[in-house]
Amino acid sequence: MTVGINAASAAGGDGVCSSRMNYHVRKAQRTDQLRLEQLIANSARALGTHSYRSEQIEAALRGAFGVDTQLIDDGTYFVAERDGVLVGCGGWSRRSTLFGGDRHAQRDIRELNPQTDSARIRAFFVAPGYARQGIGRALLMHCEAAAQTQGFTRFELMGTLTGVPFYRALGYEAGEMVFYPATPDVMIEFVLMRKTIDQ
Repeated sequence: MTVGINAASAAGGDGVCSSRMNYHVRKAQRTDQLRLEQLIANSARALGTHSYRSEQIEAALRGAFGVDTQLIDDGTYFVAERDGVLVGCGGWSRRSTLFGGDRHAQRDIRELNPQTDSARIRAFFVAPGYARQGIGRALLMHCEAAAQTQGFTRFELMGTLTGVPFYRALGYEAGEMVFYPATPDVMIEFVLMRKTIDQ
């Protein structure tokens, strides 16, 4: 899937830009794992500083933020790639785990029932130099469409404070604040968010 997107319109129309950015969306592979970990770390450290303290970000990178290889193996995690460079990533899941990478302790690989459960929207990150250019939006729409082919019409995610405005703009409603112990000494705030798509 190759996507061409107008950067100005993707950023909410508040800029003037006539150039188009082309990138390819594909399923992530196990061979992408190291590059994904670096992308996630760079994104969290550069884009999360307005919402989190540095110690919160570093603690989250030890488990709450990271690659979940179960998603890669399930074929439900995607990357946006431009000229061989990973510029974004994100996925969805039919499994119960709501967030966290492989090092996250609370894992539940139970498969969800699309008739009664919400698909999980998981681990969206964009490279700092490519933020606000529509990459996250394109990945999210791709994931929602893929989940719908499996019968899901409800979606749930654990949003970072940084990501809440992005998800809200795409129809997700913010629920309760969650205070997650990223380490025994550091707490990080998330927001549970949900969306239902009418059939």
